[in-house]
Amino acid sequence: MKVKDRNFKIFICEAEIDTIVHRLAAEVSNDYKDGDLVACPILTGAFMFASDLVRRLTIPCEVSFVRYASYSGMSSTGQVKCMLPFPPEIEGRDVLIIEDVVDSGFSMRHMLDAVWALRPRSVKICTLFFKPDAFKGDYRVDYVGRNIGNEFIVGYGLDYDEHGRTLKDVYVLDE
Repeated sequence: MKVKDRNFKIFICEAEIDTIVHRLAAEVSNDYKDGDLVACPILTGAFMFASDLVRRLTIPCEVSFVRYASYSGMSSTGQVKCMLPFPPEIEGRDVLIIEDVVDSGFSMRHMLDAVWALRPRSVKICTLFFKPDAFKGDYRVDYVGRNIGNEFIVGYGLDYDEHGRTLKDVYVLDE
């Protein structure tokens, strides 16, 4: 599979992604059955995952999109930009940050600082993919769909320089 100027091969198929999303939705639903949940998907990469996840929740929740970015092409710029902040209405409520991939944890640290400044009751992180070998964060990732290595992946919302987001499977760089 060619995405832009790079070759990729299948890494995780649509059926496996669906199984992961169902499991995570059950865990989140169980943990928040008595809460006042605001799901905050991080745009743009988590939009597909978040859509599938919140539709499978068995509890009511509000959805409020947030947009932070630190990547350009296939690597981090080292700077986190906030383009759409957390809403002030999360004060006193349970917040679930929904992310596509947590790798170094640098961007998430910025998001956590921003969300805690708004005084929510609780904050948890749900990520489809987690790169434990790259993680340098000082916080817990509460819900992990699947641990992966440091490989570059694309598809199911994840992009390579804004390309490949609409692929139903997840692909890994094959070069």
